[in-house]
Amino acid sequence: MGLEINSVLLVDGVGANCAQILKSHKFDVTIIEKILRDQLLKEIPKHDALVVRSATQVTKQILEAGSKLKVVARAGAGVDNIDIKAAGELGIGVINAPGANAMSACELTCSLMLALARHIIPAATALKAGQWERTKHTGTELYGKTLAILGLGRVGREVAVRMSAFGMKVIGYDPFVAAEQCAEFNAVKMELDELWHLADYITLHTPLIGSTKNFINASILSKCKKGVKIINVGRGGLINERDLLEALKSGQVGGAALDVFEQEPPTDPLTLQIIKHPAVIATPHLGASTTEAQIRVGSEIAEQIVNLVKPGTYETPLAEVTRIFLK
Repeated sequence: MGLEINSVLLVDGVGANCAQILKSHKFDVTIIEKILRDQLLKEIPKHDALVVRSATQVTKQILEAGSKLKVVARAGAGVDNIDIKAAGELGIGVINAPGANAMSACELTCSLMLALARHIIPAATALKAGQWERTKHTGTELYGKTLAILGLGRVGREVAVRMSAFGMKVIGYDPFVAAEQCAEFNAVKMELDELWHLADYITLHTPLIGSTKNFINASILSKCKKGVKIINVGRGGLINERDLLEALKSGQVGGAALDVFEQEPPTDPLTLQIIKHPAVIATPHLGASTTEAQIRVGSEIAEQIVNLVKPGTYETPLAEVTRIFLK
């Protein structure tokens, strides 16, 4: 016997296919693409389920206001915009779609790595401004370079496969992945202290939790090769932004490609300095922003909600890592 979920609130521009699937199973669906906190506080008591992307912060206050709320669904991989602890205390389930946008995040990661290596953004910008600067924008090959992947989940593994095809040596760290598994996607597992001094490029694909907050900091950067390049399409907060800026200024970090930031949209002067630094490529959280990914996350989340009510309707499994079982 499944949960009793009748009314579902979709916010943050969750794909139309999500609503279509839910409506086909007779759910009452309300769509508010952009919703402010006060509006959400008034609206949430009417609904049994809430579906968000990354924009809406599902705080303890929001959860407590959801008197009928049984589940919060994140149409995407991370759940750091949901107060997991409060949800557990209130008996509210939390689900996500961790694999649905993996390919899009992987492709952006690889694209940014190539852009850093070949100075594509500054070269294109200069040419648009009428400047023919071939020598100034001489790049480097990825072939023969070492890529360290921190987090060998769905995205990290896909990155490993593609960048090994470029002739990169791929090393990685993930406490939950065995060395034998790494060999399957052309990576060599190492402990953290072993890989810093080897990496020409570092890419981050870990969740943002207490132990990974400011994971990349001054101490870690000092262990890296001078001129190391860093890509973050994972989570803002994994990199200590002040330490990164200092390392960029000193040349210890030779370049950074950042799709995520501690504050989004960023207004903090420190973050803005990083974004404007000539060795930085910055994009506005585009990791899952492809047509294909949005269709997949919308479908997967809708199917999970249907399965909560009518178990076994779809083959889509619940995301066990982030699910909190209802009390």
